This record gives sequence, structure tokens and C-alpha cells, in this order.
Amino acid sequence: DVQLQASGGGLVQAGGSLRLSCAASGITFENYSTHWFRQAPGKEREGVSCISNNNGRTYYEDSVKGRFTISRDNAKNTVYLQMNSLKPEDTAVYYCNAVVLTDWGILYDHWGQGTQVTVSS
Repeated sequence: DVQLQASGGGLVQAGGSLRLSCAASGITFENYSTHWFRQAPGKEREGVSCISNNNGRTYYEDSVKGRFTISRDNAKNTVYLQMNSLKPEDTAVYYCNAVVLTDWGILYDHWGQGTQVTVSS
């Protein structure tokens, strides 16, 4: 079975930092594009950051650019989201996601459970 285990959320004051981790079992992250999404109360789930499978290129949603950093440790099969200079508007449940579209057109899409991030003002 594939499992993505997200952790590292918590309560932090504005301006603080947290590091989220997403550890995978049953798949190899290096073969997947891995994403962090977040969902705030009453809002739609939105993409925050992504690290691609083929070249490790990273992408960020505009509001987190310069504050968040996504990285992958292939040896630990874990993806991280370092979040600095946190703002109250970053408060949300954060989810990790691993996805790959194979050459023959099969989409593999795996989600972890969420981890709550709460930023107090």
C-alpha cells in the first residue's frame, strides 16, 4: 500500500517558521512530482509548491515565494516544506501529494493526510 505521512504542523506566531515533512512508503518520491497543497476553512484547496520528478525543478505559488522552500531527500524518501516568515493567512491544513503520468497514459495520484498549520497574529 502507498502511504504519504505528513507531519510538522503546529501553532506558531506570525514571523515564525515550521518545517513540514512528507514521508512516503510504497512509492519512490524521486519518480513522482510532489506537491504541497493547503486548504483554509471555507476556501478551496490550493497548490502551494511543487518539486518535479525529472529534474527537481521547484515551483511556488506567488504568495509564498521567497518564504517557503520545497526540497526532497531521496535517501529518506521524504519531501519537506520549509516555511519561514509565516503569516496568519498561511493558516490552513497542508497536504502532500505525489503524482506521475506514465508514458502509457496512466495517472498515479497519491495524497497524504493533512497537517494543521496555525499562525497567530
